[in-house]
Amino acid sequence: MKATVVWKENLAFAGETNSGFPIPLDADPEVGGTNSGPRPMELIALGLAGCTAMDVISILRKKRQDVKRFEVRVDAERASEHPKVFTHAVITYVVSGKGVEEAAVLRAIELSATRYCPAQAMLGSVVPMDLRYEIYEEEDGTERLTAQGVWQEAAG
Repeated sequence: MKATVVWKENLAFAGETNSGFPIPLDADPEVGGTNSGPRPMELIALGLAGCTAMDVISILRKKRQDVKRFEVRVDAERASEHPKVFTHAVITYVVSGKGVEEAAVLRAIELSATRYCPAQAMLGSVVPMDLRYEIYEEEDGTERLTAQGVWQEAAG
């Protein structure tokens, strides 16, 4: 895998990966950026969310779960001093559909966390992570919370 960033101006860069899709990167104006793209650490959090989301939805589809809406939220805390690494993260899986089984969601989260998601394996080895879930039943265009919980809570 290759990634390249090319400097544009100030702290703005144009990024590109093997897949060829351009990704702008920039910084906050307070530190010399122009706010023309996401911050690199935001992309790391987004990569984590995307990696585990792809695993979980693939597993739920294989388990024939009737998922209508699905999202993964990553809330990452950062150190106050440089290098301002992630110090803790909460990943919340939000699944909405008809008759979605809690056991299927838990197994999908487990497989992503322990077997399939390289971003989660890599970051999880240095960043404590809580893995939470919410399951909603969709009825007549409305959603009703039917289950929520924690698959894994970070030690400490």
